[in-house]
Amino acid sequence: MEKHWWQEVVVYQIYPRSFRDSNGDGIGDIAGMTEKLDYLEKLGIGAIWLSPVYQSPNDDNGYDISDYEAILDEFGTMEEMEHFIAEADKRHIKVVMDLVVNHTSDEHAWFVEAKKGKDNPYRDYYVWADPAADGGVPNGLGSAFSGPAWEWDAASGQYYLHLFSKKQPDLNWQNKTMRQEIYAMMNRWIAKGIGGFRMDVIDLIGKIPEEEITGNGPQLHEFLQEMQQATFGNHDLLTVGETWGATPEIAKLYSAPERSELSMVFQFEHIGLDQKPDGEKWDLQPMQVAELKRIFAKWQTELGNDGWNSLFWNNHDLPRMLSRWGNDQEYRSECAKMLAILLHMMKGTPYIYQGEEIGMTNTPITTIAEARDIETINMYHERLAQGYPEADILASINAKGRDNARRPMQWDASLHGGFTTGTPWIGMNENYPLINAEAVLADPDSIFYTYQKLIRLRKENPIMVWGDFELVDTVDEVIGYYREYEGERWLVVTNFSDEKQPFSVEDEIVEVIIQNDGDEITGLKDLQLKPWQAFVVKVAA
Repeated sequence: MEKHWWQEVVVYQIYPRSFRDSNGDGIGDIAGMTEKLDYLEKLGIGAIWLSPVYQSPNDDNGYDISDYEAILDEFGTMEEMEHFIAEADKRHIKVVMDLVVNHTSDEHAWFVEAKKGKDNPYRDYYVWADPAADGGVPNGLGSAFSGPAWEWDAASGQYYLHLFSKKQPDLNWQNKTMRQEIYAMMNRWIAKGIGGFRMDVIDLIGKIPEEEITGNGPQLHEFLQEMQQATFGNHDLLTVGETWGATPEIAKLYSAPERSELSMVFQFEHIGLDQKPDGEKWDLQPMQVAELKRIFAKWQTELGNDGWNSLFWNNHDLPRMLSRWGNDQEYRSECAKMLAILLHMMKGTPYIYQGEEIGMTNTPITTIAEARDIETINMYHERLAQGYPEADILASINAKGRDNARRPMQWDASLHGGFTTGTPWIGMNENYPLINAEAVLADPDSIFYTYQKLIRLRKENPIMVWGDFELVDTVDEVIGYYREYEGERWLVVTNFSDEKQPFSVEDEIVEVIIQNDGDEITGLKDLQLKPWQAFVVKVAA
């Protein structure tokens, strides 16, 4: 397999609105991110995935772009953005831009033109349809943010498609002129020295709305290959697609090197384990560790060398895993370190979401007035109207709502956690006096230094990047696996539970690589693993 820099680094996601506010307006900004580059350099990451900073009316927190080549005023200026890219580069950190090309904002100049009439040259940049025979919506496509995916445009007597908010009209990828404009814009960003693109809901661009096909449409890969040839194919850039419906076979279509599409995809099979099979993400069920283990092993083995995997627990759309499936109370530190060791020791490119490396937790709400996320607010009102008890709706929001990840980064114990001198755009988690970056940096045994060590180990040990994966047969709550490369063999052992668990193998320990507690590990036979214990040992091959 051809080797690339993005296989050997760890990526850190910044959600700019919540990372660091430099001017006291309560909103994180580019200057604030630049201030914290030394912190990220200390952590050791090699790339930043930057959530959108483009001009946007912020109906969906920046994922509704009104100008791809302007910076939202509250984040700063294009000059500050270029300075941030340059300063990151000095620290050997690449900046990967979040790119949303499935849809734009309804305030984008293209859509403003498109609404002027059916004869406008920009009309076909978007997806329009006549009413159904009964005068209603064209078909049954639904929006991810509740309700139908069609919005009526009275002026032209047609509906436009929006698979997300009605302020996020879908682009028509059948239009070649529109595609060429997208590629030209991407090339202008590449010329600024960025390290690549994270591609929002990229599996939707091949949609055939009239047939109610949204994900994995028949021309999806044709479009991606055309994009690759027109833009990033001439550079060694990290390109990762957000693909909610991907299987290992589908992931190979995106990321097999000979297909010339993307570096890797985000697949979400493990993320749905606490959702009832016949329900929405808000319909909760307990996560089964045995099933998590099965899915991890499937992706580690079936992708093989025919594609590349991304490894993640958290992002801006997901609640914090430490609270979601872990123990964020009496075992917060052990659990956070276990989650890190389990993930980073697998094959693929690991992603850290801001605050994960200091053990930030979910932030429960008691009233919908505390919510800021459009998906959460829409669901609340929809379910309330359907007769769901408010307490049940809030329980689902506290478990799965996107605001959990979007609370401001906790830098120190000062007011508002050192995030801002003003009033934060969304409320802080009240635990910031205890859980913050300043505190973990001062504690040599902290979660931060476990992440730092994992990143350093990846740079120093090819086995972490290239090694084969073999699952160990264990009790359900224990996830154990071997990595093997060029005659070297490592064993990873993790207890994914609040209880002691048995573990036993015959291997002989050669060296302890990393562990999440200070107790000496002398043997591997007939162990009783402590709650959330994790360790990695080199064993005799």
